[in-house]
Amino acid sequence: MTEPALQGAQSAVSPGCPPPHPAPRTPSLVLPPDSCDAHCHILGPADVFPYAPDRTFTPVDAPKKQVHALHAHLGITRAVIVQSSCHGHDHSVLLDALRSGDGRLRGVALIGETTTRAEVEELHRAGVRAFRLNFLPHLRTPPSRAEIDSVLELVDGLGWAVQLHVRGEEIAVLEALVRALPGRTVIDHIGRVDLAAGRDDPALRSLRALLDGGEVWVKLSGVDRISRQGPPYADAVALAASLVEYAPERVVWGTDYPHVNIASDAPDDGLLVDLVESIAPDPAHLHRLMVDNPAELYDFPSTALRRTSVGSSDRK
Repeated sequence: MTEPALQGAQSAVSPGCPPPHPAPRTPSLVLPPDSCDAHCHILGPADVFPYAPDRTFTPVDAPKKQVHALHAHLGITRAVIVQSSCHGHDHSVLLDALRSGDGRLRGVALIGETTTRAEVEELHRAGVRAFRLNFLPHLRTPPSRAEIDSVLELVDGLGWAVQLHVRGEEIAVLEALVRALPGRTVIDHIGRVDLAAGRDDPALRSLRALLDGGEVWVKLSGVDRISRQGPPYADAVALAASLVEYAPERVVWGTDYPHVNIASDAPDDGLLVDLVESIAPDPAHLHRLMVDNPAELYDFPSTALRRTSVGSSDRK
């Protein structure tokens, strides 16, 4: 039975869903043109786009105008909007955002058993280029292989990437599944690895092995989620930087705004942008991370796609 706090458009906000940072700083890092926030959410407003009755959490509203204003403040002109599980399989909020994005937005969908091919094709026309599979128990029961196969059949021929939301220890468990998935696969939030386990952690070994295969990408979002040190998240930034060096052609970056289901206050998104300079100190790597790679992965207009040579480390 749905908990009373999760019913209705104006339900109480769940623990772990703080409001966004009230005054993010203006970044000192000037991002290159066409820089992309490859992971953010648009949430509500609930009185226009109600949250799903069976959701597992209720966030603070983060409507599209608020997200667009943040991106303008940060110097970001492109974004990938990820459908949140609190909106379930009703993509009205995502479609509304994409249709008003003037080609600057792409989307990641949540496909369910009731989703039809016609709905999928509508999402594709609007700019969706990936679907997300949630393996975190606080969001849903992990999908079965049969469910994954049915979704793959539903999106067949569209060229969508598969986006996996997993916890660190699951990366090694799911390595065989990831290798069997067709096309490109994106690991969200640096795999939410446990930094206390060290650089030889089985999860990180599996992540690097998957990157070696050429079809797996990693999203360098959520440094605040995995850091054990707090801002400026030096331990998580160091890991992200090592992955940029390891596979510069298959990394993307995102704010994770508005930062739902976290253990503390929301991070300063201006700080997160400034940390990109430490994550990708080489200008060529930074351009790949912020412009070229998201343009390739999410099919942004090719006019901005500028291949940047980074030497022999470019593996296909």
